Amino acid sequence: MPATARWPRVPEEHGPARRRTIGGGRHRGGRSLSNEPGKQHHMKPQSRFTLSATTLDAPNAHELARFYQGLLGWPTRKEEPDWVEIAPPDGSAGLSFQTEPHFTRPQWPSTPSEQQMMMHLDIEVDDLSSAVETALGLGATLADFQPQDNVRVLYDPAGHPFCLWIRIDSSGA
Repeated sequence: MPATARWPRVPEEHGPARRRTIGGGRHRGGRSLSNEPGKQHHMKPQSRFTLSATTLDAPNAHELARFYQGLLGWPTRKEEPDWVEIAPPDGSAGLSFQTEPHFTRPQWPSTPSEQQMMMHLDIEVDDLSSAVETALGLGATLADFQPQDNVRVLYDPAGHPFCLWIRIDSSGA
């Protein structure tokens, strides 16, 4: 790994960031990874896993957090110089933003020679045209390619693609 590579940031309250080892470590479920004769294999109860946030890299974490706060209406949960967390008031999973000085805007639709999109956010809305206008007013841009009538693909100010979509009644009514 190059000396300049950075590990993804894990907030302190989520526990210390740990690098998993290959070989002598343990894997999910508590089973020993040892294949040595005479070593006991034991099982522990499965750990509880809770998605706490999805983290987006950006050239400026604070600017991108302000965009999504305006879009989603979520308050700030935590703010540091290069890190911002926003979440719904009910405490469920939110979004985190991390300043990444070497951030490269993803390309969507993908091309072989550009940074490809690694993930995107799907945001359900109740009025698609109004939601698109709101997002554009906050700094989003509309993608040239729109794959479905009930979905609008936009780019946030850092270039991450995201979808606004409206549920279509599939009952035939």
